[in-house]
Amino acid sequence: MKNSNIALAFNKCRKEDRPALITYTVSGDPNQKKSFEILKAISLNADICEIGIGHNCNTGDGKQIQNSTYRAIKNGIKIKDIFAIVKKFKKAQKTKPCILMGYYNSVIQYGENKFIKKCKQTGVDGLIIVDLPWPENKKFSKKCKKNSINFVQLVSPTTSSYRLKRIINDSHDMIYYISMLSTTGGKLKVSSKEIFKNYNKIKKINSSKNLVIGFGITSKTISSLKKADGLVVGSALCKAISESIKKRQNPVTNVSNMVRILREKLS
Repeated sequence: MKNSNIALAFNKCRKEDRPALITYTVSGDPNQKKSFEILKAISLNADICEIGIGHNCNTGDGKQIQNSTYRAIKNGIKIKDIFAIVKKFKKAQKTKPCILMGYYNSVIQYGENKFIKKCKQTGVDGLIIVDLPWPENKKFSKKCKKNSINFVQLVSPTTSSYRLKRIINDSHDMIYYISMLSTTGGKLKVSSKEIFKNYNKIKKINSSKNLVIGFGITSKTISSLKKADGLVVGSALCKAISESIKKRQNPVTNVSNMVRILREKLS
């Protein structure tokens, strides 16, 4: 999918000699209206926008994303609302890559084929299904590709060489490298040198694949990881929303300012 919005975003960043900035926010947090406004505001400085599908058993997520998810679910967010937000966003930002991130149960409940069809209709560029690993995701991944939707494969420091080669072979325009063994939002427990030791091992298998790093990325750590193809910031943004609510400040302003600063650190 060489001409996908995701591939084009990485090409643009490569020409500008910087990594892609990938943001993650939970759809419906702190409410549907504000979550759309946050998404639209941060897209001015983010290269790719990940949108979380709230789930009441998000085992891979840390406290900050769990708090965001709780608020979204409490406010009644549904899958149909998330698709409506994406559709509205893509009308304003047609070429800005948008990736939905969630758990397989949400897909199953909606109906797998129906879900993929709806993604295509609303302009979703990619999917990350946290609990659908390779090789179990092969069939689903092929369905996504047939509908011009990127399925983002996940790899980690414990992924064996055997699995790495096969996952990369089956990957589309983006691979997500989990930097450490932790839930999201944990303090970066490993050095950037150690991260890149594993990262480069993966890149050597196929250097043409866009490999991004997630987990532990904050305004304090992002500069040390600039050699990556892309960097994902999620928990820090969710925390900014929580703190904005607590201080009775506008989360749209605070989160968009944070993303702007993150982007500046990558220049």
